[in-house]
Amino acid sequence: MSPRTSERGATRSGERGPAVTPGRVAVLLLAVFALIFIFQNTRHTRIRLLIPEVTMPLSTALLVAALIGSFFGAYVMRRRR
Repeated sequence: MSPRTSERGATRSGERGPAVTPGRVAVLLLAVFALIFIFQNTRHTRIRLLIPEVTMPLSTALLVAALIGSFFGAYVMRRRR
């Protein structure tokens, strides 16, 4: 084989790997389960945001926390590369 060709499954720099990987499937399943959990908890609850105390649906608070966690997780993973 020439240096320009690669074996199946191996990637050269600049090429993307397969679209469906076990890690991506696991993340997708985790996201689906998290969304189910979030939207099943719709009761209003009191939440303290540093100083003020607000009343909001628990699903909104969980969704915001999940989005913030996802953002920081993606940021950390990009910084590792």
